[in-house]
Amino acid sequence: MGGAQENQPDEGEVLLDVMGQKCPLPVLRTKKRLARLEPGRLLRVFTTDPVSRIDLPHFCAEEGHELVETRDRGTWIEFLIRRGPEAAG
Repeated sequence: MGGAQENQPDEGEVLLDVMGQKCPLPVLRTKKRLARLEPGRLLRVFTTDPVSRIDLPHFCAEEGHELVETRDRGTWIEFLIRRGPEAAG
């Protein structure tokens, strides 16, 4: 995994790979991707940036998204975010 890649399975979770990208790119790319989703859709984000452990939960709280799950995978982190109803674009 590397670079910013997006995958959108049918009606399932949308995947966003921001592995190897440093702050603030993981949050900025997450914000941009969530803005294109319908409210209630799930976005699964994969990042290697350790600052994301702080930045993504803070971003979700500020923007009205639900942080459903955070998994520390050792060298990378996986976040599951549900898009909020009135998220800022």
